[in-house]
Amino acid sequence: MGVSRSTGGSSPGGVLAAPVGRLDRAYDWLRGSSPGLLPLGVLVGAGAGAGAVAFRYLIVGFTHLFTGRSDYSDAGRVGSPHFPGLGVFFVVLAPVLGGLVYGPLIERFAKEARGHGVPEVMLAVAERGGRIPAAVAVVKSLASALCIGSGGSVGREGPIVQIGSALGSSIGQVLRVPESRLRLLVACGAAGGISATFNAPIAGVFFGLELILRDFQADSFGVVVLSSVTADVIGRAAFGAHPFLTLPAFQLRSPLEYLFYVVLGLAATLVGVGFVRVLYGAEDLFDRFWPGPRWARPATGGVLLGLLLLGLPQLYGVGYPVLSGAVAGHYVLWLLVALLVGKIAATSLTIAIGGSGGVFAPSLFMGAMAGTAFGTVLHHVVPHLTGAPGAYGVIGMGAVFAGASRAPITAVLIIFELTGDYRVILPLMASIVIATALSSRLSAETIYTLKLRRRGIDILRGRETSLMEVIRVADAMTPVPEALAPDLALDAVIARLSDEARDALPVVDEAGTYRGAVTSREVEAAARENVLDATAADLAVATPTLRADQHLDEALGSLVDHDRTGLPVVSADGARLIGWVTHRDVLAAYAARIQHTVSEAAAQPDTVVPAESELTAPVRPGLARMEGYRVIDLRLATDAPPVGQAVGAANWPPASLLIAIRRDEEWITVSEATVLAQGDRLTLLVPAEHVDDLDVLVASGPSTDTGP
Repeated sequence: MGVSRSTGGSSPGGVLAAPVGRLDRAYDWLRGSSPGLLPLGVLVGAGAGAGAVAFRYLIVGFTHLFTGRSDYSDAGRVGSPHFPGLGVFFVVLAPVLGGLVYGPLIERFAKEARGHGVPEVMLAVAERGGRIPAAVAVVKSLASALCIGSGGSVGREGPIVQIGSALGSSIGQVLRVPESRLRLLVACGAAGGISATFNAPIAGVFFGLELILRDFQADSFGVVVLSSVTADVIGRAAFGAHPFLTLPAFQLRSPLEYLFYVVLGLAATLVGVGFVRVLYGAEDLFDRFWPGPRWARPATGGVLLGLLLLGLPQLYGVGYPVLSGAVAGHYVLWLLVALLVGKIAATSLTIAIGGSGGVFAPSLFMGAMAGTAFGTVLHHVVPHLTGAPGAYGVIGMGAVFAGASRAPITAVLIIFELTGDYRVILPLMASIVIATALSSRLSAETIYTLKLRRRGIDILRGRETSLMEVIRVADAMTPVPEALAPDLALDAVIARLSDEARDALPVVDEAGTYRGAVTSREVEAAARENVLDATAADLAVATPTLRADQHLDEALGSLVDHDRTGLPVVSADGARLIGWVTHRDVLAAYAARIQHTVSEAAAQPDTVVPAESELTAPVRPGLARMEGYRVIDLRLATDAPPVGQAVGAANWPPASLLIAIRRDEEWITVSEATVLAQGDRLTLLVPAEHVDDLDVLVASGPSTDTGP
């Protein structure tokens, strides 16, 4: 569906020409001009706000259908009027019935709706130009509402983000806006969803910018703000202007409490990172041992979820009333700990069996339980130095979310907007900064990026990373420029730099030892200051050195950090200069490997072809195109096939290319006869449409390696 580009010139007397021309200009203004982004932002915000309202009512409707209540989590152990005779045991049946409906729905119409949603939006922005199928909004709404309403212990924010983002993408695709604008509209939809859900327009803005768009440019900021405000207005019209959670007034009784909040940040990190590992560990467990079709997994696994809910009915659905009760001080210490452990298990189980829902609300729930339990213990030990335990629960909410997602700005703002109390800012920032910093040390991935990383998609570092880890400095280095003698005078140094059209030359003494490099910057400074008696040795500056066996990933980091025009490559003993590497050399080697691997894959459309250990393709100027392919980095974490198989016998996705194998921290030579072993890290070039085929090839655990 598009706007006609006709000028209407064929109509009698050109009657239609002027109206169509004006429509033409309006269409061009809307999809191409900066002011045209404003109405688009309002439109997406309105759609996201309306979608959030409809989704919340849909959850209430399905919850009432299964339980006879609008929210069962705070009802205690009571039966449902819709399942007479079962009593409290209806909670075992409800997840099964829900799974029987949403499992096939997701499998048939939109697989992207499975799981917690936000990673799919991040992937769409990072690698798909912001394109999200329109069906995702409808399927995600129904599947997530069914999952939560039938007892799934997940949040509604992830689905609302995916719903709003899909609406923004659909609007942009209908109008055929450029990809840069399409990504922005996706972020607008995500921001609007968070804003309308939490009644937190500022947090919505930074969620869209920090997690989805990863861009804080002024133009992006303004449009996302407009969308978030529009969605919040619609949310307030439907649910009122009050916060959706009732939290106690925050109190800070002693300056010593700042230290306690720092310790809480450390504890919250362990909860957040632990939650991430349990979540994906549960997925691995079900992936490995589930024998049936994927559509049937939610119903079958729903039995386990129902048994857990039978013991802790407070975990039914989102659980915001339970969260509010915890920070209000209504629960004893043992129940807080039980709810914390139970929520980790219930949310992980819901996602692992194929449920649809978010992890934002569960992380807040866990933070409230962990923080309040921490505050309860402190208040018992030093009551005169600490405020109410619920105050620690409020801070714990933000700290656990920050530890799991590493989105500190969003975490600070969401808690601030929920409380509306400025006194919360300092202890909140202290805990969240600690949680974010420690989390980054404990895990290379976040709860959102790990889902993509396990599929070989590294949106934080870019798809070039894996190849940069494969290509060595020896493949990129060029011959050493003719060295300068240490006693060469300034005028001769200037002449050499001019004659060879270089910005840097090495200095090597009579013994062949590398003494540093002279760059045009040092020469210009000496000439400007009239230091005419300077020699090459005086002008030489110490530079980092590279080794031939290093990978370009590490070399490029040294080039960027040093900010010079090239770096020397030295022998293994560091005594001899054997090559020279510049930024241009790195790009040329990368282009050559891409050109080589893509041409090899095209020549062998049905089988994986091991990449040659030495480059044979000529280096051509410019980067070769890699459209339709993705570099995948995965680890063979179990002993299941293809472990134990030869490379040539493994069941690889069509038109794929095995680039390299890393075993025991060493890159090994790849051939058709190479036998794969458990723990091997594989780097493959796979057509984008076959990336999901890797899920059935290997049960790969998270690859946390980030170095070469």
